[in-house]
Amino acid sequence: MLLSTAAASSGTGALLSLVIPLAIIFLLMYFMIMRPQKKEQQRVKSMLAAMEVGDTVVTTSGFYGVLINITEEDVIVEFGNNRNCRIPMRKSAIAEVEKASDGIAE
Repeated sequence: MLLSTAAASSGTGALLSLVIPLAIIFLLMYFMIMRPQKKEQQRVKSMLAAMEVGDTVVTTSGFYGVLINITEEDVIVEFGNNRNCRIPMRKSAIAEVEKASDGIAE
């Protein structure tokens, strides 16, 4: 009887020694990878929702332009010095937004 109790307690101890490191690894993965990625997705989503006509944007390919029109999924961006190049593109192609009011000195 005493032998079976010792074997059972060592079995749960071995199982516990496997589960605790796996739980710690999962928590580390969550806080180092998944959580920052979700925060970045929320930041991008709020940035795209706050875009307005006249804002300066940088596309994912590195082009600078000014927003001319905004629809549900697409935007029209005006590029170039003489402002004669207007290109429709997806909102997801916008990497950065600088508000038009940020550049105005008060």
